[in-house]
Amino acid sequence: MTYVSRTQAIKKQRRRKLIIEIVAIVAIALVFALLMPVILPDFRLKLLGRFLSLSIVAIGIDLIWGYTGLLSLGHGIFFALGGYAFAMHLKLQLPEGEIPEFFTLYGVKELPFFWQPFYSFPFTLIAIVLIPSIVAGLLGYLVFRNRIKGVYFSILTQAALLVLFNFFNGQQKLINGTNGLKTDTETLFGMLVSSKQAQLAFYEISILCVVLIYLLCRWLTSGRFGRLLIAIRDDENRVRFSGYDPTGFKVLVFAVSGGIAGVAGALYTVQSGIVTPSYMEVAFSIEMVIWVAVGGRGTLIGAILGTLLVRLGQTLLSEQFPEVWLFFQGALFLIVVTVLPNGIVGWLRDEGIEQMRSLFGTEKPVITTYPSLEKDPLVQREKEEIGH
Repeated sequence: MTYVSRTQAIKKQRRRKLIIEIVAIVAIALVFALLMPVILPDFRLKLLGRFLSLSIVAIGIDLIWGYTGLLSLGHGIFFALGGYAFAMHLKLQLPEGEIPEFFTLYGVKELPFFWQPFYSFPFTLIAIVLIPSIVAGLLGYLVFRNRIKGVYFSILTQAALLVLFNFFNGQQKLINGTNGLKTDTETLFGMLVSSKQAQLAFYEISILCVVLIYLLCRWLTSGRFGRLLIAIRDDENRVRFSGYDPTGFKVLVFAVSGGIAGVAGALYTVQSGIVTPSYMEVAFSIEMVIWVAVGGRGTLIGAILGTLLVRLGQTLLSEQFPEVWLFFQGALFLIVVTVLPNGIVGWLRDEGIEQMRSLFGTEKPVITTYPSLEKDPLVQREKEEIGH
């Protein structure tokens, strides 16, 4: 019989989980990237691409809500800013000296100054992330420095959303107001954005961005920084008394989440064909939170799963029951909240696996620890290093 120390078993288990997680991510990404374009028609593939881009913003919301305890009801701001940044670049793919057509409808003869930098594609890529991050950082700083949190933070993000929604709606001469900016008729690198080749490229890019952003958030929530975010979520006052200033960490993670939403908005815009102020409607931002709740907050993978399941359910229900599908959707949300308060992934993690083990008659493996090793100095040192 082989005896192992508890610390060695824990380290081995962590490595095994990490390997399994990486293999699973790569396998799922390959299935989506290689198999789905073959078996799905163009219309369904385009829908899946949109759902994947929406799952990116859900990951960002899970980062601040699930791990830091910041429930934002205004992420549509950052989502829309990313979409507008990309759309502005596409609108400027014109012969030299010309300006987008909608300007002439309102008597504008010269391109507004803030449009000028978007001629550059590298600048646009940076702006897609940087502009939403800066706006999120500024908003977060104004709120967090006054120690506003909880429901008051949620109300303030929603108020900011309403302000910017009304502002964008009224800017016909600058960004075409309520009509928004169409992207499906524009070109990128000489290729029509709405063409099959371009949409397939955006679909593959969406998969890559989901994987990269998931890994980024996985890295951020691991280690000391991740433990600090969880500590802020669970007891911010204790963190403050321990000598840390939660304000800087909350501003940073909120800015990162805003930048992630900007990437999602850019990808969604080119796959939906238009960006409008409707992206900043209150209902849309609340729906983003629902995706995370359904999948399981504080899990990251739950944000992706929840988004795909909810959006797929909305599509199928609206096609089969166009008149009453909203009632089905409301019932689904009520069932999830009442029966699975921790979301699908949370249920699997906390109860589901044990229930399946009981159902199939398998027991959780028990690691036997050799008693004499408990007093070994090396084992004691290992325990202190991992917090035991």
